[in-house]
Parts: sequence; structure tokens; C-alpha cells
Amino acid sequence: MQQIEQNLGQEQVGEQNLKRNLKSRHLNMIAIGGAIGTGIFLALGDTIRQAGPGGALVAYACIGIMVYFLMTGLGEMATHMPVAGSFEVYASKFIDPALGFALGWNYWYNWAITVAAEMVAAALIMRFWFPSIPSVRWSALFLGIIVIFNFLSVKGYGESEFWFASIKVITVIIFILIGAATIFGIFNGNPIGLKNFTIKDAPFVGGVKSIFMIFLIAGFSFQGTELVGIAAGESEDPGENIPKATKAIFWRILIFYIGTIFIVGALVPYTEAGVETSPFTMVFTKVGIAGAASIMNIVILTSILSAGNSGMYASTRMLYALAESGKAPKFLAKVNKRGVPINSLIVTTIIACACFLTGLYAESTVYVWLVAASGLAGFIAWLGIAMCHYRFRKAYIAQGLDLNKLKYKAKFFPIGPIIALILCIVVILGQGITYFGTSQIDWKGIISTYIGLPLFLILWAGYKFKHKTKVIDVKDVDLSELDLK
Repeated sequence: MQQIEQNLGQEQVGEQNLKRNLKSRHLNMIAIGGAIGTGIFLALGDTIRQAGPGGALVAYACIGIMVYFLMTGLGEMATHMPVAGSFEVYASKFIDPALGFALGWNYWYNWAITVAAEMVAAALIMRFWFPSIPSVRWSALFLGIIVIFNFLSVKGYGESEFWFASIKVITVIIFILIGAATIFGIFNGNPIGLKNFTIKDAPFVGGVKSIFMIFLIAGFSFQGTELVGIAAGESEDPGENIPKATKAIFWRILIFYIGTIFIVGALVPYTEAGVETSPFTMVFTKVGIAGAASIMNIVILTSILSAGNSGMYASTRMLYALAESGKAPKFLAKVNKRGVPINSLIVTTIIACACFLTGLYAESTVYVWLVAASGLAGFIAWLGIAMCHYRFRKAYIAQGLDLNKLKYKAKFFPIGPIIALILCIVVILGQGITYFGTSQIDWKGIISTYIGLPLFLILWAGYKFKHKTKVIDVKDVDLSELDLK
């Protein structure tokens, strides 16, 4: 910290101030805001189209169980060691610095791609009103708005995300209520029922193979819940706020997603679903509320910008943490007077801009590709979280520390992190089945899906070879920074 202060001269170092600015309500809504975005408002339609309503429900339920174990494990670590770099720092301390290096860069790449995906999605939404205006103009405009938001102080960011996420939560609840009323025919006396669950090949379209194919998209939808770990280093009272946020977030998101999938699956035939039009808009159009459909698109646009805002926050904070620990160029650790890692923000913006510019040619196709690429990177990050939690608890016990001193303990250890670890591996490897199971190999699909895996392995192997790092023995893990008060 002293070295950074010297480098900045008269400028203020932001991390200490940021730690004291995020309240419990901010943490809850930041995580929900990052997770409720295009995954539920746009990508949900593509999952139902590919696997049917039943397949989508199974995929999201499995990912939800995995996320529960990951979130409780991350919550345990973040409560007792709240740091800006979150699991990048945990991996370096509890397992191997090389793993921390690879996880940190992987997570930065994950969210930089996600920001681009959100910008492509925002442009798709704008077609509803302005079909003749080129999508790239909208993407550039919205990316500029996101960058401006992230120039604000973390307190301003947290407050804006609180209100953005509140709008999304209220919207989803209203959608579920209206959808349920439509299913039972309360609006027009013509109950739709559950007939769309059994049309043609529904409810399970394509069987197990299709469920595997949408695991990545389902995972992308839930990604953002781990933002609580990233924001822990900037929380006002981590010991109290992190456990509250961890306990509350998962169940809310699970209910919103499962409930929304059920409503959409009942009201929209899987043959009509996709990413070109939001299933939310399609439902309101079917109900006959044209004005509400326009309002819904405004809400969806706001939600997309919110999710992109969270993505920009997460990626810049991770890049800053990497630079501060010497795993990235030092100039990326520069913090301005408002406590914003300005150089990390600029670099992330450049990468996100380069990604969404590919949408000039085929927006909907590029969007699905970006979701797939980001989804795998997210699963790698989750894999790292599961490993970190397992090693953290093993080191804690091996060093003879009292488990009763942990203010928040994840349930079902060691079964929880082991199940999460296995499911992450199954999902990552399972994607290959969908591309090699046909007579003609889909190389484009393989590249788009697995592009993050070789990058992660190169980062890990390169750092390990250069610095000759080794896996840390559990008895030698440094737990001196734990807050056990």
C-alpha cells in the first residue's frame, strides 16, 4: 500500500475508502444486479428453444444447486478475508500463486467479454423501436454510458446498482404474477394451461445432449452472484454484511429463474423462442398488452446496462488487484481521486469495445458466441472458488484452528465444494460431446466454446514455469490475515 501511495503522489489511494462505502443492501443488489440481465431477459429464450421448457428447468436447477455450494464457500472465505481480488488472492494464498494468476486473468477476460455481450444485447433490444439504425451505434453509446458510470466513486456505483437491481427484481415479480394469471385465463377467460410443455418434442427437446448444450448459457445466467466476493474488500462491515448477502441472494435468484422459465415455457412455444426477441416481450404481446411490451423493453434495456455496469466493475477491480499484487503491469494499479482504478477501466473498455464490434456482421450469432465463450470462463472461475474453499477449510483444520471462531461457516463441507467441483468439470468437458457426436465436427462451435480453456492453461503454465511455484502445503498456508473477531 505504501508503494502505491508513493507512485500516486498526491492522489488518494482508493481501496481503503472503498472498503468502507458498500453497505449490506448494496452487496445484495450488486450480486442480484450482476446475475439478472441478458441471461434471463434474452438468453433464456435460446435455452428453451434448444432444450425445451423441461430441459431448461433441469439445466437451471442443476446450475442453481452448484451455485449454492459455491456461494456459501465464497461467503465463508470473504467474511474472514475480505480483499479486492477475492478468489484470485485466495488461490494464491491457499493453493498456488500460479493458479491465482491464471484465475485472476481468466475472470477479467470473463467479465470483459460479458460487458461486450451486454452491449450486443442492448443493441438487439433497440431494434424494437429503431430497426433501421445500425446496431453498432447503440452498442457504442451504451458502452460509453457504462464507462461513465464506472468513473463514479464506488459509493455512487453501489447506490445506482441498488436501484437498477430493485427495478429488475420488481419487474420479474410482476412478470411472474401476470404470466401465472395468463396461464389460468384470468385476463381473457381463456386459460392457456401447460399445453406448450407437451407440443411436438417438448418438454425435453433433444434429450440429455441438449441439456448439456445449454449448461453454459444457464451458467452464464447465474454468473454475477460471485460479485459479493469481489465487493467484499469494499464492504463497510464484511463480517456482518457478507453472511447476510450470501444467505439471501441465492434463493432469490433461484426463485426468479425457475419461476420465469416455467412461465415462459408455458406461454411461449419452444419453436418460437430465441434471442432475436425477448421472451418477456413475446409474452406481453401474446397477452395483448402492447404498451406494456414497450415498457418492458425499457426495463430490459435498463437491466442490461445494469449487468454491464456490474461486469465493468468486476473486471476493473480484478485487473487492479492483479496489478497491485505484481501479477499485472503496475500502471494498472493507478487509482484516481475518486478511488477508481482508472487505467484498468481504460484497458477493459478497449477489450470490450473490440469484442462487440464483431456484432457489425451478425448480431444474434455473435451474441450467442460471446455468451458461450464467457460462460466457460465463468465455470473456470467457479472451479477455482470450489478449490479455494476446500483448501481454505483443510488448511484451517490442519493448523489446529477452532472452527467455532468462524463467524460464517458453509454448510455440507466437504461434500459441498466437492459436488460443485465435479459439476463444474462435468459441464466443461460435457460441451465436447455436443460437437463431436455428429458425423461432421462443428469446429466453429468448439472454438467459441473452448476458447477460454487453452488461455487459462497457458496463463497457469507460463506463470508456473517462470516463477517455479509449487502447491502450498496446507500446514504452510498463511492464515494470519483472517478476521476471527
